[in-house]
Amino acid sequence: MELRKINKIDAKAQWEYTTALPEDENGLTNPYNGVSYDDYIEKVLPTLISYEHPVNMPDWFVPETYYYLWDEGRLVGEFRIRHHLTEALKSGAGHIGYSIRRDERGKGYATAGLKLTLQEARKIIPEDEIYLRVNKDNIASQKVMQKNGGKVVGEDDGHFFVRIPKYFDCGMEKDNYWFRYRTGG
Repeated sequence: MELRKINKIDAKAQWEYTTALPEDENGLTNPYNGVSYDDYIEKVLPTLISYEHPVNMPDWFVPETYYYLWDEGRLVGEFRIRHHLTEALKSGAGHIGYSIRRDERGKGYATAGLKLTLQEARKIIPEDEIYLRVNKDNIASQKVMQKNGGKVVGEDDGHFFVRIPKYFDCGMEKDNYWFRYRTGG
């Protein structure tokens, strides 16, 4: 299993994944659902690649890097890292967003992919904690974040706000922060 940065070589598989991804699912937005392959190659791919080192963007724009999770030659997921946070992102989407191909869910790809993405995020982000947000009804993603050291630090009507210490080692023994927060224990 490997995490690959968005690139031109894997364009066909990336396009297939991107166009199959719903416009909005579990908080991850995808304005490119259904885009043609030609438009993806000519417009979308160069735009997404440029987000890593943006030029002439508005002040509010946050650099973002797209990664794809591959297993045995098959693209199974997408992971996005926002390089730093604005105030809106601190109380919103956070540093990382991800999705897993529907027919590959429940197989551990999100947990493994988030672990790999956290390794990349540690090289990029300046904050001491990695911020994530998860829908309250998305139990699977809650478990993925928990397995990767996630701690719920707040909530609103529809979301939990999760933090993962920047240098958390998924192999170390840890308290069950997630359930302590939710149960008040």
